[in-house]
Amino acid sequence: MILSEDTARVRATPAQLLGVTLGNALEFYDFLVFSFFAVQIGQSFFPATNPQSSLLAALATFGAGFLMRPLGAFVIGGLGDRLGRRPMLILSFALIGIANLVVAITPSYAAIGLAAPLIVIVCRLVQGFALGGEVGASTAFLAEVAPPHRRGAYISLQLVGHGLSMLAAGLIGVSLAAALDDAALTAWGWRIAMGVGVAIVPIGLALRRTLPETLRAEVSSRPRPSFASYRGIAIFAFLTLLAGTIATYVLGYMTTYAKTVLLLPSSISFGATVAIGLAYTIGAVVAGLGSDRFGRRPFMILPMAIGAAAIIPGFWLLTNWPGASTLYAVSFVLRFLLVIASAAAFITLTEAFPLRVRSGAVAVVYAVATSVFGGTTQFVVAWLTGVTGDPLSPAWYMLAATLIGLVAMLFVRETAPVKSSDAVAPRE
Repeated sequence: MILSEDTARVRATPAQLLGVTLGNALEFYDFLVFSFFAVQIGQSFFPATNPQSSLLAALATFGAGFLMRPLGAFVIGGLGDRLGRRPMLILSFALIGIANLVVAITPSYAAIGLAAPLIVIVCRLVQGFALGGEVGASTAFLAEVAPPHRRGAYISLQLVGHGLSMLAAGLIGVSLAAALDDAALTAWGWRIAMGVGVAIVPIGLALRRTLPETLRAEVSSRPRPSFASYRGIAIFAFLTLLAGTIATYVLGYMTTYAKTVLLLPSSISFGATVAIGLAYTIGAVVAGLGSDRFGRRPFMILPMAIGAAAIIPGFWLLTNWPGASTLYAVSFVLRFLLVIASAAAFITLTEAFPLRVRSGAVAVVYAVATSVFGGTTQFVVAWLTGVTGDPLSPAWYMLAATLIGLVAMLFVRETAPVKSSDAVAPRE
C-alpha cells in the first residue's frame, strides 16, 4: 500500500465524509459562480462601451483569485502538515464563505464607483487564498481515512464535490435565466446564485467541526523528507494538473462561450454547466471505483487519449451546428472522458506523496498549476477568440494541454493496492 499505516486507526463516518465532500463542493460552487456569471458581473462592476472589454475585465478579476492560491497552499496546506487537517478545513471554509458574502452584497459600479471593483478584487484574492489550502487538507483527510482497497473511491470524493458544485451552479443558473431577463440577471439575479452558497456556510461549518483528526503527533514531528525523494511525482502532478485545470476552465467557460460566440440565449447557455457538472460527478465516481478494481493507469491513459481525439471534432460540431442538443452532448462527452483521466491521476499523486508532506505538497502543486493555467485560461481563450476570430481557439488550447498530460501519464508507475506487484513502494 502507498499510504502509511499511521493513519489506519482513524475512520470517518458516512456523515463526516459527506461533510468533507459537501464542504468542498460549496467552496468550489462559490468560486465557480463568478465564472459562470462573468458576463453579468462584468457589466455590474466593470462597465465599458465595448462588451468584450467588460467581459475581459471580469475574467481578469476571476483570474486574480488564482494569484493567492500558492500562498494559501503554502500557509494552510503547510499548517495542515503541522497542526492537523481538521482546523485547516474549518479555516478555509470560513474564509471563502465570508468573501463570497461580501461579493454578494457589494453595490455595483453605478452605485459606489471605483470602490466596487476594488472590493470584488480583494474578495477574489481571499477566496483564492482559502481554496489554495483547502485542496491539500481535504485530499489528505480523504486519503488517510480510506481503507486501502477503497482509497480511490474516497479520494475521488474530492472531485465529486467539484462536480456537484458545477451541477448546482448550472441548475441555479438555468433556473434564474428562465425566470429573469438579461437585465434582471445583470442587476441582481447573479447575486441570488452567490447568496445560495452563503446560506449553506453555517451547515458546512457544523459538519466540518465533527471531523476526526487524521494526522498523528508522531508523524507531524518527523523531519520533512527531501524534495529529491518525491521530485518525480511532483513533476507528474504538475503536468497532469496543468492538463486537468485547462480542460476544466475551458469547459467551465462553455456557458460564456455559448452566449458570446455561439450567440445562444442564457436559458440554453447555462444548461452547458448542468451537463458538465453531471459528467464531472459521474466521471469522478467511475474513476474512483474503477481504479480501485483495475488500477489507476488504465483509467488515466485510455480516457485521456480518447478525449484528446474528440476535442477538435466536438468544437467543430458546436460551431457548425450550434444549439442546445449539440452544446450539451459535446460538453458532457468531453468532460466525462477527461475527468476520468484527471481523477485517476489525482488519486495517483495523492497516494505517492509522502505522508509527512502530503497536505502541503498536494496543495502547492495544485495551486501552482491552477494559478498559472487555471487563472489565465478563460482570459486567454476569450482573448484568442476575439483576436483570431476563430471559434475553435479554445479547442486548440485545450488539446495542447491534454496531450501534455497524456505524455506524463504514460511514464508514471502504478500506485493502486490491487496492483501491488506493480505499485510503488510505501511512502512514509
